[in-house]
Amino acid sequence: MNIEQLQSGIDQIFADHQNTSKTLQSICDYLENQISYYDWVGFYFRNGDKEELKLAEFTGEPTEHTIIPFGKGICGQVAVSNENFVVQDVSEQDNYISCGWKVKSEIVIPIFVNGKNIGQIDIDSHSVNPFTPEDETLLEYVCQKVSAIL
Repeated sequence: MNIEQLQSGIDQIFADHQNTSKTLQSICDYLENQISYYDWVGFYFRNGDKEELKLAEFTGEPTEHTIIPFGKGICGQVAVSNENFVVQDVSEQDNYISCGWKVKSEIVIPIFVNGKNIGQIDIDSHSVNPFTPEDETLLEYVCQKVSAIL
């Protein structure tokens, strides 16, 4: 499926939006179902005024990483840097929090509301080097759509 078809599917999820939690869960399920190398898809959001992220909706194997301090791991680094982070091989990252032995790569894209980083979408893959610029484009698109409902 190409990026335009995937964006169209995302648009349909948002067209049906009535409940933020259900919409976020639908996005997770859709992406994990449509993209073969997306093995875990989830959203993390800032936990109130704390300098940490809290896991929200996700699809894939359960994780013990429901709270991630700012600066720790890939997600925590994105919370501080406000920039996309694509890790094609997690074994090459010093500041990586392992979510399981199957995870080989990760991509994290921040979500901004009124210019403030309030969360992110996190994708884990069981493949090394799977992510392309199209993945970043698609996930940035998802994050822009999500920011509009928060």
